[in-house]
Amino acid sequence: MSISFDHTIIVAKNSAASAEFFCTLFALPEAPSWGPFVNVQLTDGTLVQFAEPPFDDIQFQHYAFRVSDDLFDAAYTRLVDQGVEHWADPRMTEPGTVNTDHGGRGVYFRDPTGHFFEMLTHSYLPTPGEPVP
Repeated sequence: MSISFDHTIIVAKNSAASAEFFCTLFALPEAPSWGPFVNVQLTDGTLVQFAEPPFDDIQFQHYAFRVSDDLFDAAYTRLVDQGVEHWADPRMTEPGTVNTDHGGRGVYFRDPTGHFFEMLTHSYLPTPGEPVP
């Protein structure tokens, strides 16, 4: 038996603006949307759905996305060009820089709603079947 991640819903103050930010940053095409959702489909088929809640109090969440080195370079350039504040660490003590933890690169930033996104090139754990370093 196998298991994989299929989709998640990210609450947003403005779902269209959040989805556009995400698509622009990661150079993803628009995906079909329905109901209250503005959808973004990742290259592995995972669906990220942005939706505006019926309440004003949004609890900020953390979402991490593993990307290729090429996409990291391109997306990081877009972050810098757009003036998006970013940090090398989750405590936000290293502004405007990238970390090299876990054998790759990573950066933290906020989306238009205020969620804390992380972009990294290497997972914290090895892929199942790989030896632990």
